Amino acid sequence: MQLVELSSLSTLTISLLKMLLITLVTFVVGLALLALGGDRFVLGSEAIAKNLGLPPIVIGLTVAGFATSAPEMLISAVASAGGNPSLALGNAVGSNIANIGLVLGVAALIQPLTLRSAAIRQQLLALFLITILAVLLFFDGFLSRNDGYILLASLFPLTALLVVLSLRSKQPDSAHTAVATSSSSDMGTLKAVMWLTIGLTLMLFGADLLVDGAKTLARAIGISDLVIGLTMVAVGTSLPELAVAIAGVLKHKYDLVMGNIIGSNIFNLLAVIGIAGAIEPHELDGRVLELDYPVMAGFTLVLFILAYNQRKKQAIDRLVGGVLLGAFFVYHGSMAWNIFST
Repeated sequence: MQLVELSSLSTLTISLLKMLLITLVTFVVGLALLALGGDRFVLGSEAIAKNLGLPPIVIGLTVAGFATSAPEMLISAVASAGGNPSLALGNAVGSNIANIGLVLGVAALIQPLTLRSAAIRQQLLALFLITILAVLLFFDGFLSRNDGYILLASLFPLTALLVVLSLRSKQPDSAHTAVATSSSSDMGTLKAVMWLTIGLTLMLFGADLLVDGAKTLARAIGISDLVIGLTMVAVGTSLPELAVAIAGVLKHKYDLVMGNIIGSNIFNLLAVIGIAGAIEPHELDGRVLELDYPVMAGFTLVLFILAYNQRKKQAIDRLVGGVLLGAFFVYHGSMAWNIFST
């Protein structure tokens, strides 16, 4: 009898070790794909900006912002069509929190970022105003189809306006501009688009592998699907932004990094939530209105104040980056604590 029990225990241990090994390999491969994809994406974006004569921040706001928000938009459409639009809303808000707290926090720890560029400040003002617009639409506690249409209809004219203002900006960040124009790359536009597409594809596959590996490991140690969904879905769909941010700061493409983060957050608020409202109008979850959205608005407000503070240098240094990252972990820690304690 004891031999049978020992044999069963041994089989269980081997199965657990195999699962952990597969999870570890999946995690490492996912990280490698994210790193490689982020590097190729930044390389392609930089070449496109140079060939078209556009500032890197414009590419970050438009191409990179839209591309790295593609997972959130896909989740929004699929979840809403499947009758679960609250998942889309939570994913959009959670991703915006991750983009500022996690992505920008990590980027600033690697290399401090400045907010002196007029284009960056204009984009942050637009993001702040969009955050207020969404609050006004959510005030009645219901995301209607008209609310969704308003958000979606605002996306393209607002993006076009920000692009025009960025191109007309008379106050470029000279340090960033010097770095951007110093590139010796003569890559053609077609090849640049190819690398950008390959980079995005690698990032999406890498993010998917990381999330799947994390889910497997979390379930193995007894973490509930609810906690996994509230944390890993939002963070997982922000991994492309994180990959672009790390590759961008290592290549000194700071405006591209900031444009991508701001653009992604704008797309999340207008497109991701707009899609959810247009497909499946629904009553808003009280938790999102009382906790998650105010936290997201708070992160956005901090960036807005940093950009428009005239008495100090407009910069996200390593101290600010550490505070943003710490606040992100405190938010997720408190969320997990509330779930486990109920």
